[in-house]
Amino acid sequence: MVVSLTSGEQEDTFCMGDDIAALVTDHSGSIWMAYGDEGIYGGHAKSAAGLAGWSAEGEAIWDPGGRLPDAPLEGCTAATEDDRVWLIWYSGTRRGGTFLTRITSSTGEVTSWPSPVRDPDGFAVRGHRAVLTKRVHNQRATEVVRAELVGDTWSVTERSRTRVPGRVVMRCGQGRDGFLWLRAGDNWLRIEA
Repeated sequence: MVVSLTSGEQEDTFCMGDDIAALVTDHSGSIWMAYGDEGIYGGHAKSAAGLAGWSAEGEAIWDPGGRLPDAPLEGCTAATEDDRVWLIWYSGTRRGGTFLTRITSSTGEVTSWPSPVRDPDGFAVRGHRAVLTKRVHNQRATEVVRAELVGDTWSVTERSRTRVPGRVVMRCGQGRDGFLWLRAGDNWLRIEA
């Protein structure tokens, strides 16, 4: 559903697949998503690739097209940085793991790296620095991991456990231009990358 930012009224509807695990919009209004396993393997053609980009009008504008290191099994989280979109996902194959995939929205260029954190629920990036979070299940705490891209590898530079004002639930964090917005209970926390 497309809703007007000025009136709040519904303007249009369109289908972008099933079981959306992570969704983010870029500065131009395009919609980027990583799907869950039920979307990828559930027979819905629009979800089958695992990752996708859509225009604000609901037209498919990007798909991975064989440019990923493995086949996605589940989306984890998403972020934006300038004209780049980051989709974080994992694969269930033997050579798989969790990946950080950066897409330059203007060109469709794709680069993927192994993630320094398995299955993060929050991610934000600024340049060669990133912050990732991983919730402590059903508790008022989250693990905050800082990482840096050195050469072709994201390496952990700092790891801490942070108490938060409410329980952190799945898919609770989203990065926007170097800041991670993390929902904890009824609060939003801002963590800088």
